[in-house]
Amino acid sequence: MSALIKEFNDYRQKMNEVILSKNNLVMKRLWNLDTNTYEDGALDKKTKEMLGLVASMVLRCDDCIKYHLGKSYELGVTTDEMYEIFAVANIVGGTIVIPHTRRAAEYWEELNAPHAE
Repeated sequence: MSALIKEFNDYRQKMNEVILSKNNLVMKRLWNLDTNTYEDGALDKKTKEMLGLVASMVLRCDDCIKYHLGKSYELGVTTDEMYEIFAVANIVGGTIVIPHTRRAAEYWEELNAPHAE
């Protein structure tokens, strides 16, 4: 696993643990709702992750983008599919999404690099 991926995942896990350890009911319910939203339903997990990625790119949330890139990778999204996702996000969000696409492409390359396994 590359340093870029490890750093993101470690920080996310650490801070999620800190936040959830405070036993705030609203925060716990929000985390639960988020988790359940991406479970299989009328749409499968893969489709939902791709939708989440487009929304995250349009909203310009780099942490969200990295999270959905990782989940998409785990669910077998191909590079061809990923670049179509990038295209949709850029059409919907406009040129302001381009810098986020660059970082998303970098992270996707890291996920697909031989050392990422």
